Amino acid sequence: MIRKEWFFDRFCGEQLVVYAENGRIVEVGTESEREGSLQGNIYKGRVASLIPGMQAAFIACGMERNCYLPLDEGAARFSLYDGEGNVQERLSLQEGDEILVQVVKPSRGSKGAKVSCDLSFVGKTLIYLPQTDFLGISRKIVREETREALLKEAEKLRKAGEGIILRTAAATATSRHIRTELEYLRRIVRSVFETARTAPVGTAVYRECGLHVKIMRDSLGDDISRIYVGDENLYEKVLLLARLRPDLGEKKVVHYTGPRSMFAQFGLDKQVQELADAQITLENGAYLVLEQTEAMTVIDVNTGKYIGDSDLESTVFETNLSAAREIARQVRLRNIGGIVAVDFIDMTEERHRAAVVEELERALSADRAKCRVQPMNELCITLFTRKRTHQSLSCFLHKPCPQCKRSGYVLSDRYLAMRLRSALMDCFAEGYRSAVVEVAPSFLQAIFSERYFSRETAGEWRDKRIYLLPEPQIAEGKFSVHGHNEPVLTLPDDARLLY
Repeated sequence: MIRKEWFFDRFCGEQLVVYAENGRIVEVGTESEREGSLQGNIYKGRVASLIPGMQAAFIACGMERNCYLPLDEGAARFSLYDGEGNVQERLSLQEGDEILVQVVKPSRGSKGAKVSCDLSFVGKTLIYLPQTDFLGISRKIVREETREALLKEAEKLRKAGEGIILRTAAATATSRHIRTELEYLRRIVRSVFETARTAPVGTAVYRECGLHVKIMRDSLGDDISRIYVGDENLYEKVLLLARLRPDLGEKKVVHYTGPRSMFAQFGLDKQVQELADAQITLENGAYLVLEQTEAMTVIDVNTGKYIGDSDLESTVFETNLSAAREIARQVRLRNIGGIVAVDFIDMTEERHRAAVVEELERALSADRAKCRVQPMNELCITLFTRKRTHQSLSCFLHKPCPQCKRSGYVLSDRYLAMRLRSALMDCFAEGYRSAVVEVAPSFLQAIFSERYFSRETAGEWRDKRIYLLPEPQIAEGKFSVHGHNEPVLTLPDDARLLY
């Protein structure tokens, strides 16, 4: 039996959620508590410019970069909303028009967010499309009788011009549950339009729910063994949601209160750290090299130390099969979206190429995100796409390198803060009352400006002393922690007491 566990925690201004099966991480999600997730948010925007050659408009929504709106999707002028969620007619856009747009793809690199005027609101059993005449159902509901019954029920519930997409959870929900959720989403839509009528341009008139709510809504069920929560405030929220789920129940929710970091205690810390590495070692000694760019992700397969037991073709074939399974795991773990190019090791036999592609498709089928795999070409290169659901984990783990003019990446300050927090918890769990931390000057500045550890120093660390020493010789992404119990410490003049 597979042990399925979820781990929720919040620290350093971030929420981190990890899903593990038998102690091995399968999925990771992060969200900044300050910024939240942009995807799904609805903004009142203004058309900043129209680019006919690109069939696109750029919308000012109060973000750092203007958002990109494909014009072939159509766009309703904001002035035509009647406050009830209805649109009287559709007009072509003009510069200066005020419209409502929803983020469908968050900003990435130098690109602004992609937005749409076709708004959607996600519930557990359905997705409500207030302005799109459409009826759909999840492909994962395969029983034909169930599909027909659900579609017939949805057709009766929807009004003219509305759309409903039935999600997988609808298959086990009652008609009353679906109807109640639809009415709830309709009320949200009316509230959004009412708020938007008087809101200034750049206002987020609707924000998608937080990470823990989305996980509890979409991902959890009665096959979950335990849910561990490392933060008391977050524990109360998760517990409340669990009580509303008859298939889950509050008995499975555990508040972790140990002295060490929860992820370190359950052996997940090192696995999360490995996700920051570009090289992934396979069990047989072969390895992958993964490089992400703005346009696509490239994965190179190498035999490494694996020499096999027979001929070269068999050795390469076995390596590629193992690589296909690990690639599917890594793109889900790192939430890699868009185009992925895999350079497998050259194989001469066509049946081996087909078998590797089949194995990749099979491994990707377990992913909730939609994936499409292309046939392998004669160079043993395979392309596949994975739907981008939210920001890649790399956005949390990395930042552009300040020394190489953005052409490379180093570990991000917020990820380093998570690792430093874990190291300090280990230090205090070993009985030390004080800690001296050597960090790069830029990271020290970020610790104070972002107040990463303000909650800990006001709570469980209030009787501890943490001294930060700027060390210019420390490389980006590195730090050192030394525990002390001496009553008096001799420190350099530039040492700073944490808060």
